[in-house]
Amino acid sequence: MKKLLLASAVSLALTGGVQANEHSGTYAFDVTDAHQFITFKVSHLGYSWLYGRFNDFDGEFVYDAENPENSSVSVTIDTASLDSNHGERDKHLRSKDFLHVSEFPEATFQSKRVEVDDEGEADIVGDFTLRGVTREVTLDVEMLGHGQDPWGGYRMGFEAETELRLEDFGFPTIIDENMETVEIIISVEGIRQ
Repeated sequence: MKKLLLASAVSLALTGGVQANEHSGTYAFDVTDAHQFITFKVSHLGYSWLYGRFNDFDGEFVYDAENPENSSVSVTIDTASLDSNHGERDKHLRSKDFLHVSEFPEATFQSKRVEVDDEGEADIVGDFTLRGVTREVTLDVEMLGHGQDPWGGYRMGFEAETELRLEDFGFPTIIDENMETVEIIISVEGIRQ
């Protein structure tokens, strides 16, 4: 949650304590208008990057403006929705060699804590489950903004990044040493409930 505390402090300074907390609350991911993305990139033989995304996922986050340490997030990903823009490759990535979607149709992230450092930057630490294996991962998160939308709602957006070691999640097929890790970027826009 980089910039999260700074944004809260600026809001407090500009609007006063009571109004600054008005953007706290529970936010559901906006799944209706494609305002969210989970993308990944992994090395291909060390010569190029393979990019892809998951088209179907859902979740929510709770944001506490006064005490960001009390914020939380949960995400559920439909692993069969993997899309690397190449049908035959997608079939292989969905197979038991990689995601094994017939056995593990979902991947999940559930936050456990928000860690705030002396500079006001924060990370979200939580359990990520993929291929039936759960590991603790850290999301480097940045608040992108928040405010009223044109339809009378209130929205807030975040982007998060992390890197996963495929071996940690039981991937049996690692084509080469350059493919040991995958970078994940999660970009979401939530609507306050």
